[in-house]
Amino acid sequence: MTSRSLLRLTMAGAVAAGGVLLAGLPADASKAPRTVPVRLLALNDFHGHLEPPTGSSGRMVDEHGATVEAGGAAYVATHMKALADGNTIAVAQGDLIGATPLLSAAYHDEPSVEFLGKLGLDVAAVGNHEFDEGYAELRRIMKGGCHPVDGCSPAGPWKGATFDYVGANVLFKNRDERTDALAALGDSSRFGELLKDWGVPALPPVSVKWMNGVPIGFIGLVTQTTPNIVTAEGIKDLKFVDEVKAANVASRLLRLVGVEAQVVLVHEGDQVTAGQSPDACAAIPGAGNRIATQVDPEVDLVLSGHSHQAYKCVVKDPAGRDRLYSQGGSFGRVITQVDLKVDVRSRDVDRSSVVADNHVVTRTVAPDAEISAFVQTWKDRVAPVANRPVGTITADITNTAAPSGESALGNLIADAQLAATREGGNAQIALMNPGGVRASLSYASSPAGEGDGTVTYGEAFTVQPFNNLMQVVTLTGAQLKTVLEQQFTGGPNNQAFTKILQPSANLTYTYSTGAAWGAKVSDIKIDGVPVTGTQSIRVAANNFLVGGGDAFQAFTEGADLWSGPLDIDAFVAYLGQNNPIAPPATNRITVTG
Repeated sequence: MTSRSLLRLTMAGAVAAGGVLLAGLPADASKAPRTVPVRLLALNDFHGHLEPPTGSSGRMVDEHGATVEAGGAAYVATHMKALADGNTIAVAQGDLIGATPLLSAAYHDEPSVEFLGKLGLDVAAVGNHEFDEGYAELRRIMKGGCHPVDGCSPAGPWKGATFDYVGANVLFKNRDERTDALAALGDSSRFGELLKDWGVPALPPVSVKWMNGVPIGFIGLVTQTTPNIVTAEGIKDLKFVDEVKAANVASRLLRLVGVEAQVVLVHEGDQVTAGQSPDACAAIPGAGNRIATQVDPEVDLVLSGHSHQAYKCVVKDPAGRDRLYSQGGSFGRVITQVDLKVDVRSRDVDRSSVVADNHVVTRTVAPDAEISAFVQTWKDRVAPVANRPVGTITADITNTAAPSGESALGNLIADAQLAATREGGNAQIALMNPGGVRASLSYASSPAGEGDGTVTYGEAFTVQPFNNLMQVVTLTGAQLKTVLEQQFTGGPNNQAFTKILQPSANLTYTYSTGAAWGAKVSDIKIDGVPVTGTQSIRVAANNFLVGGGDAFQAFTEGADLWSGPLDIDAFVAYLGQNNPIAPPATNRITVTG
């Protein structure tokens, strides 16, 4: 039996039958094996990297400490086929789509989702980037249908994902919202009471997969910080609640239908000590560790994502028992293999049997022929757009942060955004969120052969893949100072970690690393003129920031909103109008102790 979700499982009569999930043991139980094997193969944070990622994004430290080239859909497929056996369930921990290269993004990530189906993916947690185009678009990706604005892709009508997307902590704000995620649960009072206390799920909270006669339950979770890191309009009807509380509710749901073997797939994770083997427990305890150690003891293992790191740890659950907690990097560079045994009588995981291994997706193997052809088909479709030259540069322009927090590429983008919003929006300065600068610009020619120093549209899009709208708002000098203070931790906006906004060239200021929050930023100048607290300033930023994204709540106090071009269009226009471009200096911010 294969179920697309717990909801479909209950529709099939699992609840009404009372004990159907406990069926399946042979008549002579004494001859049955005590345990059965299950293998999980996991990916996380694929981000639509159908082609092998380049630069540092395409390298990984392997188990022997060597840095190797890794990733690419055709290589992922080869490694997955080599690792899979008859006991395999393929899973993922979110951000499979969103913030993707043009090859995938041009068609609203349908190529990536189709690839993952071909790969045999069974179930995936949603990540924050699954909501980049909003909840309605995620539903379309899940269920099928052509894009409401751009229509069908060259492949024809979209049929929907062949795997389950799950997210137990994604609820509707309106408790009276009608949802198919609830309708399939039927009239069981057990479910009704549990969900009445909890809320209305916007997505299936769990998925149940059967392997060797036993059910395995997968609980999906996404970081509860999602509202701070995606555009607010697309998720305005949703709330993202505490991951631990949601996982515990979902665990109870699974137990109500007799599922004891439980796996959390969570799009939240931790940072690591750099340069470690992917099989080392190099994770620095943080948000991911909190979840891994606090979710219900019924949960047998926690596979994580979001932080783009590779680690393999054993932590203690609330009952003091060992529990696997792992992650597999990003961009298809690592596949996490987990082998375990399930007791056929208790239907629970024998945790002493759990063995995990993070396999680096090396490119020393032959790429899978079918997937290579699949990727090439989409490359041919997008090539006229992707390979179009849009400008030239004199050297690499990177997104690597200087000690001030600026990067040359971040500063360049801020300059481009100011140029695009001066006319119409009357912008005086621009600020760019560092997390939106997704890749560097390389001086060397790409395999497309455009030539050294030439920037193509595809390369520019890889840097700015979100299609955010450029906007301008009026802030007072005092409000601008608050925005700049909100870059740092310790304030009422609960900034998770320091995020230095990339400033346009005409905005300068100083910040003190040792000063208290609220007194860190000083000497703010525009065009060399000191800013006063009461003056009005037209500030350009993308709609993500203007909506309060990345915990920059002071932006929402802005007045006289003006909307202009897409950020990618502003960037491309600037590249074309300023040939050739040298890397901007990173001296707009002064740092003191």
